[in-house]
Formats: sequence, structure tokens, C-alpha cells
Amino acid sequence: MHTDEQLGKYEADPAITAIAGWLGDEVAPADFPETRLRFRNDKAASSVGLASLTDEQWTRHFGRFEPLPDNLPSPLALRYHGHQFRVYNPDIGDGRGFLFAQMRDETGRLMDLGTKGSGQTPYSRAGDGRLTLKGAVREILATEMLEALGVNTSKTFSVIETGEELWREDEPSPARSAVMVRLSHSHIRIGTFQRLLAFEARDEMEALIGYCLKQFPGPIPPEEAPGRDEPAIILMHQVVERMADLAASYMVAGFVHGVLNTDNMNITGESFDYGPWRWLPRWDPSFTAAYFDHGGLYAFGRQPEALNWNCGQLAVALRLVAESEPLIAALGRFPELYMEAVARRWCWRLGLVPKGAKRDTELVAGCEKAMRDAASSPDAFFHRCRGGHDKELADLFEDYEPVDDAEGQHDYWREDTPQSMLIEEVEAIWSAIAENDDWSALETKVEKLRDMKAAHGPAPTPQGHANTR
Repeated sequence: MHTDEQLGKYEADPAITAIAGWLGDEVAPADFPETRLRFRNDKAASSVGLASLTDEQWTRHFGRFEPLPDNLPSPLALRYHGHQFRVYNPDIGDGRGFLFAQMRDETGRLMDLGTKGSGQTPYSRAGDGRLTLKGAVREILATEMLEALGVNTSKTFSVIETGEELWREDEPSPARSAVMVRLSHSHIRIGTFQRLLAFEARDEMEALIGYCLKQFPGPIPPEEAPGRDEPAIILMHQVVERMADLAASYMVAGFVHGVLNTDNMNITGESFDYGPWRWLPRWDPSFTAAYFDHGGLYAFGRQPEALNWNCGQLAVALRLVAESEPLIAALGRFPELYMEAVARRWCWRLGLVPKGAKRDTELVAGCEKAMRDAASSPDAFFHRCRGGHDKELADLFEDYEPVDDAEGQHDYWREDTPQSMLIEEVEAIWSAIAENDDWSALETKVEKLRDMKAAHGPAPTPQGHANTR
């Protein structure tokens, strides 16, 4: 056992224990044949005081799941329901993961360490509770790219190869296995509230609302909002604001999540759980990421609609303890908040000082048309037009001021080719690992993405919101 001194700023706070009795089930992690450390995110670990762990300690905690000091004594598989492709499913929950620990980060936020591939739980159904190594590598790439592009995302904290052979229909089998740990600002989902509605658990619903407001504070509703002093209404406004910004961040990043079900929607507005994701090869609203999304429900251009619909399901759940009118009023703010967030984030990615709602909306529309006409990828477009310096599109940017002058720009903007995350590169990175156990391409890519994040700087947040990402 290591000491608190070794952990530095580690501050355990298993706050969820107050509601754990009806929120989850204690479970045991799988006993893996081996635990081979493949990825540790020391940047994320330092934010919660765990970067000083030795590799051996790291593997004990995040491969064998030895409890962290003063934290949850046993992992907790969370209970929830959810709409999956708009079909309600009460038979879900943490089927191959669990909540392992909670602690405060350097800004005081409550953070969760949750797993994927850690073994079977009461909610595994016919699943084996495992994760392929390829799936873990894809999650590293997705989270690093999203963070670089200003999306509020979970962090891939740890990946440990576990020495099992897995059989999957959508991957060459047998596949190598892994257990992954992600660092998130909560694992409370919209589906968590839906489950309480299904059981008409009013007391538990009120307790969950109180937990969320205390642990994940946000802005208060507008003064004109009906019911603005009621806990359920306050939470509804906060989730709508967060989801509108998340939807905008996906669109500006050119990212397609693929599975925007209500059980994949974190009420803190933090994106997580990356399965069949893609980045756009060109600007195409109809582009889908999941091969099984036959109707294009979660196509690129329909993601704002999907997140708005999911917020509606939260409103339905909160009707257990609140009236419809103030919930509907909160939900009605989504379109305007979304458009404001798109304009704010679009200017940020272009490196331009925003001009105002009407002008910025015109800028977005003009850029979208330019991308469609040129069949350009968003990554190439934004890099080429950084600071409004593209001469062919001078009319679009003529009255905009760049954030940095030429001398103040990060060296990344002087590179000929921007970082991107198209499927061909993802497959090439994985092939090097699968065929030669060569992790150098992945390591190099992570370094380059973190350099791109530094070049962009902190993502913009709505007025009155602190940027703690």
C-alpha cells in the first residue's frame, strides 16, 4: 500500500455512497490472466493527485482494482434505463464497467474513475463484460482528439492489456483484450433518471437531483424562467445548457459520436463512451458512424436534434417531481443556446474574435458552403483559414479580427498539414500494434494531438461559466 504522501494532491471523496444503496450494486472485478500496462495518462492523473503512482501501483489499482485509499471499498455497477435508438430499454445498466473511485480534482470538481471491460455485472445479460484492446486504443484516440478540439470529454486514464482472447462479430477474432479506466466528471446519465421514473421512486428522484446540484453546480436559470427556484427546474436548465454546448462542440469538431442514446448522456454535458465514432472526411450532414444506424438517426447533421430529444426525455422523467410548464420552458431554450454555442466555438476554431450573433451565424453558413463546394474536411478547412488568412475566402472574414497576430501564433498553425482522425489513420495505428506490437505511432499521435490542443487554447464557454476542462 502506498502512502498519501506519494499521492500528492489526492483527495478521496466517495460522495456517491450517500445514494449508492439504490443507485448501484457492489460487484467484483474480473481476475485477468495478466495485466500489462499499455497507456497511462499522467496529465489526467496529475489533476487528481495520482501521477506519482509507480507502474506497479498503477497496475494494482487499475488492472486488479485494489481500492484507492479512503475510497469506495468495492466497485459499484450503476443502474439505469435508457432509450436506445429511440426504443426504451429497461434491461440495461453497467454491463462491462463499474464506478471504481471518486476524488476531487485540482479545481475542486468531483471526478469519477469508471471502467470499461472490467468483467461481468448483474447487467451484462449475454455479454462477457470484456473490452477488446482495439476498442481501448480507439477510445484513446477519440478522447485525445476531442479534447484537442475543445469538446467536453471524458479522459482515457488507463489501458491495461489483460491476456484474454475475445470473440467479436465486428472485429477479427480472436481479439486481444484490455481493461480501460476513464476519468469523468460524473457517470450520472439521463437514463439514471428514467429508471427512477419507471419505478415511480419520488424520494430517490429528489435525492438524485440534490446530489447532482450539490456535486455538479452550474449557472442559475434566467430570471424570467418559471419555477427557477425549484431543484428539478434548476437541474433541467443546467442540463439543457450543457447539452446544447456539447452538440455544438460535436458539429464544430466535425465529429460523429454514433450512439447518442439516453444512457450515453452524462448530465454534466461531458461526452463519453466511444464505440463506432468517426470524423468527417468532408462536410456531409448525412454521414453516419455506426454501421447499424440504418436510418441515419445519429447522422452528423442530426446530432443536435438527438441531444435535444434526449433532454426531452429528462424533462419527462423530472415530471415525477415537477410541473410540465417550467420543464418545457427550460427545454425550449435549447435551439437558441445551441446556435450561440456554434457561433462561439466556430470563431474559436478559426482563431477569430466573435462579432455578434447575426454576423457570426452568417460566417458559419458561409464556411459550411465553402466546405461543401470544395468537398473539404473540417480539419483541413479550419487549419487553412485560421486567423481569416485564406485569400480565396477573404470576403467571409473581411471584418473579423484574428485572436493572434502572425508572430503570436503557435507553431502548429505554420504546419502544412493539420492533425486529423480519419478512419484510415486509426486503422494504420492499430495495425502497427496488432501486427508488430509497435505502439510508437499511437504515442506520436497523442503527442501531436496534445500539441494541437495547446495551439487552440482553452475552449470558449457560455458567459458566466468557468472553463475547468
